Amino acid sequence: MKKTINGCLFLSIIVAMALVVASCGTAPNTNSNAGKNGSAEGAVSSNQQPAETVELTISAAASMTDALTEIQKAYEAANQHIKLSFNFGASGALQQQIEQGAPADLFLSAAVKNMKALVDSQLIDANQQTNLLKNELVVVVPADSTTPIDNVADLTKAEVKTLAIGIPESVPAGNYAKEALTNAKLWDALQSKSVQAKDVRQVLQYVETGNADAGFVYKTDALTSDKVKVAFAVDAATYKTIQYPIGIVKATKHAKEAEDFYTYLQSQEALDVFVKYGFSVSNQ
Repeated sequence: MKKTINGCLFLSIIVAMALVVASCGTAPNTNSNAGKNGSAEGAVSSNQQPAETVELTISAAASMTDALTEIQKAYEAANQHIKLSFNFGASGALQQQIEQGAPADLFLSAAVKNMKALVDSQLIDANQQTNLLKNELVVVVPADSTTPIDNVADLTKAEVKTLAIGIPESVPAGNYAKEALTNAKLWDALQSKSVQAKDVRQVLQYVETGNADAGFVYKTDALTSDKVKVAFAVDAATYKTIQYPIGIVKATKHAKEAEDFYTYLQSQEALDVFVKYGFSVSNQ
């Protein structure tokens, strides 16, 4: 009898263990069910890391400031993983910075010679640069000026005590102005009243604040300020055509993103913004 009881007890224990094992084996497979009802897709999505932000550094001529600031907003809104960081300045100074190894992904110059120098030194690929825009050289005076200035010869008048011009060696607008004045045989005559500026925007500022009675700037710069007015457009036959080339710097660490923005700058959408700010589209 005792053996029978012990046998039954042993059998009960075996059955109980079998039930526990069976229970574990039939536990719901949450991962499998999630895959079927689509919730796993949401879970994976919520655990995905957002795309890493890529910062592009663009060295650009100061005269492009307003147009590129507007383009920046549109481009970053459509490409939220891209941050555009602009380094505005005189094209010659920007060229030197790139030559000295300063970080830059793209170069937007106000003169072909600065781009050519970087292509010649193999810092920019000739196949990844193009002439994008054109501009015009004008002379501006303070908005409240009453001195009649209609041409470069009028800059010699006694009423024009100070004439602002970009440093010709590094500021393309200054170089174009020097070329025009040299062709008019007035460069030497105007040296005594000339004050040089680090870029075209500083020339504009000198005239806006009354620290200069007149100044050579681009048409696009003149359009940005209500504190100056255009006295006259400089005769285009007296200086080289003002071309704005753009190019990708070979040393970029973000080749794809740089090429995407380079391509976008040539799109109709971007060109319309440049035209809005007074530029004209280059015919190469």
